[in-house]
Amino acid sequence: MPMQLQLIPADTRLEASGDGASFNISESATRTFLCRLTITDQIEQESLDVSIWGSPDGETWPKRPLLKLPQQFYRGTTKLVLDLSLRPEVKFIRARWDLNRWGRVAPTPMFVAGMDLAEVPPMSRETPTKRLVLAAG
Repeated sequence: MPMQLQLIPADTRLEASGDGASFNISESATRTFLCRLTITDQIEQESLDVSIWGSPDGETWPKRPLLKLPQQFYRGTTKLVLDLSLRPEVKFIRARWDLNRWGRVAPTPMFVAGMDLAEVPPMSRETPTKRLVLAAG
């Protein structure tokens, strides 16, 4: 059964930068995930930066993220793939978000967002594939 994780629970109101809960991914078969960030509400003149961090023990976190999503300003969905197949030392992951607000109105930023990860299942050897034949010259 492919893993399903909610690094940021759906419809979470974000008003300050922070970190999400950590999740153990040791049992993942492929260590490859489709990440989906969905923003359902926001106010003007603000930005949201979301990144995914990895740790070998769930306690110590490095200085650089595994994946940084494009900076967001508006409602919508952004999808990216997180491939940890070549990073066997990573056993835990978590999300971090940074909010920024500018302008003359209230200084408190506000986004309503969620981020879920779905493990990409392994490809079956029986899956038919098409071969492209290139014509010579």
